[in-house]
Amino acid sequence: MAERQHGRVGRVVVAVGVLAGVCFGAVGCSGSGAALDADARAGDPVETLHRAADTLVDAGSSKARTSMEMATGGTRVTIRGHGVYDYRRRLGRLKVMLPQDPAGTSRHRPITELLAPGALFMKNRGAGVPADKWVRVDTATLTDGNLVTGGATDPFAAAEVLRGTRTATYVGKTEVAGAAVRHYRGVADLRRAAHEASAGNKGPLAAAAKGFATARVPFDVYLDDEGRIRKIRHRFSFLNGQREGTVAVASTTLLYDFGIAADVRLPATGDIYTGRIAEE
Repeated sequence: MAERQHGRVGRVVVAVGVLAGVCFGAVGCSGSGAALDADARAGDPVETLHRAADTLVDAGSSKARTSMEMATGGTRVTIRGHGVYDYRRRLGRLKVMLPQDPAGTSRHRPITELLAPGALFMKNRGAGVPADKWVRVDTATLTDGNLVTGGATDPFAAAEVLRGTRTATYVGKTEVAGAAVRHYRGVADLRRAAHEASAGNKGPLAAAAKGFATARVPFDVYLDDEGRIRKIRHRFSFLNGQREGTVAVASTTLLYDFGIAADVRLPATGDIYTGRIAEE
């Protein structure tokens, strides 16, 4: 269960029953290669990115697609998700698709996740949890603040990481899913992000700042003409509890269809499982 994840990187994604015992490896990330231009709207990149989360709140809601890439040895694993997010209420719903085994099949059903300030709810968790029950995890108790544990990064938390931007450069214009965007590359500090974040993300981001190998998070982000995040990619680094050195996970979030209805309702108390969860 999630409380057993503290201090062991190889068990980070056990909260969704995904990769127990796997040692994560570094996953690369490349930029768009767009040339620098004289776009007057780019402004100061650091200040622009500090405002990105607030711009999502102004947008109200969106659909989201997520992917989390991990590798060990010659095997690469990608966990994908899709759903909706209400930035004003800080509530989201994702369906997380677990990776297939080498034979091309999956032993797991998709996991439904509800994202809320300070909490992660999971359904179809497995590990002895009844199919009609939810598991609740306090994200401030996770060493990664749920930036990785759920197999998908909370879209608003991903945006709030940018509040900690220390350095950033404007790379140039490009397109994401047919939308014209401006590409920025930089490094955020999770400690500063936690200090500047909304109340629900202060605790989780502070936990991540302590739990990761470094509080520095390299990122690439793509903003549309209204300043809304269309794509953001983080590289998170962990101390490896099983071998020497650090390991890395690349998390990508795509946002689109802004303003869509996002009716997210949290489980009733009676629907939350309180029994013992088997270790997978």
